[in-house]
Amino acid sequence: MRKKVIVVNRLEKEVLDGLKEKCDVTYFSTSSPLMDDNFKTALASAEGIIGLGLPVNNELLDLAPNVKIISNVSVGYNNLDIDEMTKRGIMATNTPDVLTDTVADTMFGLLLATARRMPELDQYVKTRQWKADLSADFYGVDVHHKTLGIIGMGKIGFAIAHRAHHGFHMNILYHNRSKKPEAEANVNASYRKLDDLLTESDYVLLITPLTKETQGMLTLREFKLMKKTGIFINGSRGHTIVEKDLITALQTKEIAAAGLDVFEKEPIEPDNPLLDMPNVVTLPHIGSSTYETELKMSKLACENLLAGLNNEKPPSLINESVWKG
Repeated sequence: MRKKVIVVNRLEKEVLDGLKEKCDVTYFSTSSPLMDDNFKTALASAEGIIGLGLPVNNELLDLAPNVKIISNVSVGYNNLDIDEMTKRGIMATNTPDVLTDTVADTMFGLLLATARRMPELDQYVKTRQWKADLSADFYGVDVHHKTLGIIGMGKIGFAIAHRAHHGFHMNILYHNRSKKPEAEANVNASYRKLDDLLTESDYVLLITPLTKETQGMLTLREFKLMKKTGIFINGSRGHTIVEKDLITALQTKEIAAAGLDVFEKEPIEPDNPLLDMPNVVTLPHIGSSTYETELKMSKLACENLLAGLNNEKPPSLINESVWKG
């Protein structure tokens, strides 16, 4: 008998079409699925769920008694209540590794765009204001040979550090839960306590996962420790910082600029002060968003899903104890 599967929000078309050949698929595109009676009805018989950004909590799980696996089309999984899923024997999976280089490219591009004021100057040209040689008011700042402080030296952090050190001869500092000998050997990275990293770095790049420990880890106190000329880049999750404190730090010139791919509320609200700051580069959470990488993520997520549905161990199982149990 064909397995019943719910797809939520995103799965590349060719992967979705392939999944439909193997399973009975119901697709939903919604930010508030539990407000949809059809979604609730589908949950009652679903054996697997795959997609992006679905909040999985007690309320949802109570409506899904037959679910065996929930497959995130994302490396992050802060939307999943892993503890509760584990208690219920439900497998949780994500899509690590396939997006490492793509996200690293995006983050370094964001750093460059912010430092050299590229979006701002692009608009300066396109709005026909460029009529003479630029004055010093339009200058950006160098990236090469500066100090980059990376908070979160995981695989993506290391890929960013590799680009920075070998491509731009940057000095690399890092803060992490544990020291990373590989980073120290390959990119000459130096471990720092968080406060020391903030005070010493020209650029601070946050690339940690969102956990209970990292939620709101950067507040106004931390931004004040940065150099007045410092630039902050966030490629992790919006809730790893206190956004209103970043806004204050920018308004009071505690830091010089920011490049952001993530926000506390996404899509960002139209009255958010960040949107009116020329020294802030804003992206719509596109870290992994190339067709090639999104396709790889969808394929891995689908592989995880089908393995779990067929009583096989998914390649990217998060809660190993469910399988061992």
